[in-house]
Amino acid sequence: MSKNAIKPQLKNPFDPPEKVEFTIPGEISRATGPYEEAMKEGHDLIQRPIKSVKIDQIEKQHFKKRMTVWERLKVLSDQAPNVLYQNWGKNLDGASLVTAILNIDGRDVAVYGHDFTVRAGSIDATNGSKLARLFNMAGEKGIPLIGMNDSAGAFVPAGVGGLDGYAEAFTALRKISGVVPSIMCMFGFNAGGGSYLPRQGSFVIQPADTFFGLTGPGVVKSVLGEDITPDELGGPKVHGKSGVADLTVEDEVAALRTATRLLSYIPDNNSIGAPFQATSDPLDRKTWEINTLLKKAFNSPTGFNTPFDVSIIIQQICDHGDYFELQPERAREAVTAFGRLGGQVVGFVANNSAVSSGQIDCDSAVKIARFVRFCNIYNIPIIFMEDTTGFLPGREQESRGIVQAGRSMLDAIVDVRTPRILLILRNAFGGAYASYNNYPTGADMVLALPTTRLAVMGPAGKEFVYKDELRKIRGAVAEMIKKGVEARVTAGMEPGAARRDAEQEAADWLKGEEAALNQRYERELMNPKEGLALGSISSIVMPTDLRQVLGENIAFLMRHYKPSPMCGPQREFH
Repeated sequence: MSKNAIKPQLKNPFDPPEKVEFTIPGEISRATGPYEEAMKEGHDLIQRPIKSVKIDQIEKQHFKKRMTVWERLKVLSDQAPNVLYQNWGKNLDGASLVTAILNIDGRDVAVYGHDFTVRAGSIDATNGSKLARLFNMAGEKGIPLIGMNDSAGAFVPAGVGGLDGYAEAFTALRKISGVVPSIMCMFGFNAGGGSYLPRQGSFVIQPADTFFGLTGPGVVKSVLGEDITPDELGGPKVHGKSGVADLTVEDEVAALRTATRLLSYIPDNNSIGAPFQATSDPLDRKTWEINTLLKKAFNSPTGFNTPFDVSIIIQQICDHGDYFELQPERAREAVTAFGRLGGQVVGFVANNSAVSSGQIDCDSAVKIARFVRFCNIYNIPIIFMEDTTGFLPGREQESRGIVQAGRSMLDAIVDVRTPRILLILRNAFGGAYASYNNYPTGADMVLALPTTRLAVMGPAGKEFVYKDELRKIRGAVAEMIKKGVEARVTAGMEPGAARRDAEQEAADWLKGEEAALNQRYERELMNPKEGLALGSISSIVMPTDLRQVLGENIAFLMRHYKPSPMCGPQREFH
């Protein structure tokens, strides 16, 4: 056995030597000349970015559980990419970034990817220019964009050229924002411009064991003296919770597959609708599971205060139960998701009482605002599902700017021009109802379940509605205690024990009277009757008919909606 280490290589020793001919088949061969030399040189230039990469660099990528940019392209589509802007010089300037048009499920998609095996995927002026050219072309042709980010940042030896390259790319990507949607996959270790650029996109997908952020742990250590790991600083757990990353997944393949699935729910550009997909799931399918869920919840000991997971309702309404949730790890008291209803893509915005009673806080308000604005820009109808006791009060929320965050959500909802329906599941109280897609804020239709509790306030509202009766009841407590003590002492009880016993009896009586008023308040005011009488609610829907009613109304509204770019005055946004 040889003791020499065998160096791995890509070349198969049994393959015949590769020889590229530049002659026409069947042509009588003549002596080669300048033409054949030019053809050979051109062929070498085309192959250079792929074949000039050493096997060691590819091995390093695979050792880190990462693919090369060419392997990632093959995961996105089994069709060969149409590589554009093959501008790479003698030092491979420009070769660290691949730009291409890729056919994904019959749709043209603009794709770029950093080639980490070439200069660590860094950006110089040449790269920035061709990246901007790709963005501009995507906007002009109206095709979506997918980015595969795996870059060490600006190429330091290029000096300010690297910064100019990033600035040019930033500007081009910003200009197509709202014209064509973009999906950004984060691979490897990205910092600085390598983080800013992809976050300009519509959606960011981050796999495990990756990093992106303003600066790396080394800079944090040198500037702040803080020891921190890349995962703690800018890993998927951090960004998934903050909303910087819309989706977090296990690995690169999952990220790319998720990107193609997300792409199936969004349109090519802001002038057309999302892809329609015919379904075999009957639109009139009864949603018995929703009925069972609500029955078990509301017939439990906690009654109408019982929380439940709203995603179950979304699942039962969607075609074959399939939906695509965005930012699932952030602000879970609100659910934002894409689904299909009768083949039509729909955006779902739902309060989730299973988390914090569905109360809207700073994070959930901003999460809702971002999703609603995307649907509005790209002609996607929205179904709002309301079940919230209101905005989350308290010092912490006020100091974080709940007023501003709530206003952002309200602004986004008021500005919606696409078809939209509000479905009230249970609680719809106060300012949360007033800012959550009702008729005054522009809803096309407001539907409600029989379990709806629509009111200015929750049970605490009895303090205002029945204040005279409450004052009388509470005023009678002192007299009840006095008479109770006298009766017990007369019966032979020790005065101290008599007072304690009388006070307990009065407290139980008061509790019962207030509970009776709570029930009366719910019966008289916390129900859909007043809202239905005033026209705040258009109709009551049974839980088993939700899929059919929502589906038929969305289909009707979309038949009379013409997809188009947003126009009119540009409002101020937070």
